[in-house]
Parts: sequence; C-alpha cells; structure tokens
Amino acid sequence: MSDNSFNPYEMAQQQLDGVAEMLALDPPTRNLLRDSLREFNFTIPVRMDDGVIKVFRGFRVQHNDARGPCKGGIRFHPQETIDTVRALAMWMTWKCAVVDIPLGGGKGGVICDPHDLSAGEQERLCRGWVRQMAKNVGPLADIPAPDVMTNAQHMLWMLDEYEVIRGERYPGFITGKPVGLGGSLGRAEATGFGVIYTLREALKELGIRPEETTASVQGFGNVAQHAIRLYQQLGGTVRCVSCWDQQDRAAYSFYKPDGIDLALLQGITDRFGGIDKSQAEARGYAILSGEAWIEQKVDILLPAALENQINAETVTQMNDSVRIIAEGANGPTTPEADRFLKEKGIFVIPDFLANAGGVTCSYFEQVQSNMNYYWDKDEVLGKLDQKMTAAFIAVSDLARKKNLFMRDAAYLIAVSRVASACKDRGWV
Repeated sequence: MSDNSFNPYEMAQQQLDGVAEMLALDPPTRNLLRDSLREFNFTIPVRMDDGVIKVFRGFRVQHNDARGPCKGGIRFHPQETIDTVRALAMWMTWKCAVVDIPLGGGKGGVICDPHDLSAGEQERLCRGWVRQMAKNVGPLADIPAPDVMTNAQHMLWMLDEYEVIRGERYPGFITGKPVGLGGSLGRAEATGFGVIYTLREALKELGIRPEETTASVQGFGNVAQHAIRLYQQLGGTVRCVSCWDQQDRAAYSFYKPDGIDLALLQGITDRFGGIDKSQAEARGYAILSGEAWIEQKVDILLPAALENQINAETVTQMNDSVRIIAEGANGPTTPEADRFLKEKGIFVIPDFLANAGGVTCSYFEQVQSNMNYYWDKDEVLGKLDQKMTAAFIAVSDLARKKNLFMRDAAYLIAVSRVASACKDRGWV
C-alpha cells in the first residue's frame, strides 16, 4: 500500500489469469473469479473526543462464497484502498480453498491510523463499521476477523454492536475475539505457527535441519513474533527483523549476527510491533535501513508485513545464500519477482498456503462459537498442524508431479476447487 504505482488487485488478477490458462478455464468461469461477487463502499461518521464529527471511508468486499460463507479480516490503515481490499478478498478465497475449509473470501478495511485515535474513537469507528454492514454480514454470510492494526478488542466492540442490532447472541459473527468471550485458544499463535509448520515440512523435503538454518524476518507484529518463537524452538536462528517506526514514519531493520533475543525485543516493542531503536542499539543491535532485511546472508526470508515487498527492484538485493522464502504476509511477492525466484531455484511457500493458519484457526473459532463448546490449546494447535501439514503435502506433491513452482501448484488446487463449486452450483 505504500507504493502508489503498485496495484495489488491487478497483481491478483494477473496471478489468476496465469492459472486460468493452465486449467483451461472457460471464459464465464474465469470472468466470475476475476471479479468480486459483491462490494461495499461506505462512509462512517464518528464523533471525535473533541466533539467534532470526522467521516471515515470503509470497505467490505465479498469475492466468492461458492464454498461457504465469506471470511476475512478488517484492517485499519491510512493508505487503505478498495483495490487492496479486493485483492485481499480474492487471496482469501484461494487461502480457504487450498487448506480445504468450507469458507469463501472476503476482506474489509477503514482508511484511518489507529495511532492517532483514542480508545473511545476507535470503539465508535468499529461500531460505525458494523452499523453500515450489519445487513450483509453474519455467521452464515460473512465472518470478519482482525487484520493489520486491528485486534481482539476491536472485534469485541464489533460483536457487541452486531448483537445489539440483532437483539440476540451471535458469537460466531466474528472471530479473533478475546478468549473467554468466544475467542479460541491458539488464535494468537495460529498464523505465525502455521507459517513455521509449512516451513518445517519444506525443510524436511529439502533435507535441511532447522537448527542449521538462519532467517531474516520482515515485520515484528503478531505473525512475525509467533513465527520467530516456533522457528527458534525448532533450533533456527533469526539474525534480522524489521519493523515500522511510527515516530519517524520509517522502517528500520535490527541485526544481530548471533541471533536476536525475542523476549528482549518484545519487551521494548509497542503494541503495533514497533521496536524502540535506542534501547535496541544499547543492547547490541545494529540499526539498519528498513530494506536491509532482504539483503542478509541467511537461508530463509520470512516477509510478514505488507504486500509488494519482494518486487522487481528488491529481489535483486537478495543474498545468494537464500534458499527458502516463507510468505507470512499477503501478496509480498510480485509476479516479476517470482520469475527471478524461479530462475534462482528458490523454494517459495506461497502466502495463501503459508499464512493460512490464521483463517484455519478462525474457522475453528467459528465452529466452537456456534457450538458454544471450546477446545483446549493443544487440541486447537494439533488440528492446525494437521490441516497445514496436509495442505503443504498436497501442494508439494502436485508441484513435484507436474514440475511446477509451488505458487502455481497451490493456485491450481485452490482455483480448481472454487471453480468446481461454482460449476456445481450452476453459476457458470
């Protein structure tokens, strides 16, 4: 979203077009999947703490619900665009399909910066979003969740507003809720752990021992922190992390050759994942540019921030030591960069497979909320590991069988499942 020349929706459509050719999809099916079934673009008036009314722009896109209700997060970001939301909704469709859960793709957003809003203003914004969308979302239609700069508290405010409007309890309306109020144990870890479950399987396939590997991570939010924790438990060493500095409005990388101390960095990190530079430097970390994470001499790159981070320009800065890219973020790699990665023979675990742990656990939360019966954390994470491992093996097997790039294999599985559902329903 930071690059005005980059359009994530065009990239998502370009990716689909390539798979449509490989699957020989008929034009009606291809056209149906290229566009969203429904889009909502609305304004949200919010009374600020000083009494002034400020109007925010909100979005919700429902890309495809042939396989089940739409599912997708709501992100708060000052540079949010409808095309970003469209792309993310489409990627959610493929994500749900590749891990074979009965949901479709949706996404929402609000153009705002939570850093600049008080808790009361954020609550009124959340409730305003629900008031605009209450007729078109719900546990059987479209289930929202947290995303960039939204959290469990935002989801609880939204749930409360939805239940006030409906006059009944609907814990399955939204996921990512606080544990104890309909949330699922394991949800906080799910996306980051899911990335490492797939990375673990990739390392097995390539005959590489985790404890002999090093990694560089872009981002230090929830996904990155939990991915780093599990990767370190497997024996891996993270040499570099990058994050956004809200005060400077710039990104920085934090480098330590013998490996970062996760607990230490978490202790000097704000709630948005920004690491305190002065405290990190005092503890022996080299402070580098925000782009330096991709230049490090490591075995594994783990982008866990925003889209368009590995592109035609940045991909050439990668060190020749890199063997695996595990995409924790949505759409971090452009098609132009993919061509370079294919030529280099780098093993890529594509975003909508690698980071599908979040939506998989959201599905588990939805099931638990609808049943009003909740599982313990070990059961949740065990089911998650099983789902992610099975999905990785299916994609990897197809990639080897047909000599395909992992992203192409994942797309073939996901798009064919959604296309079949659309045909079976008689839509095309």
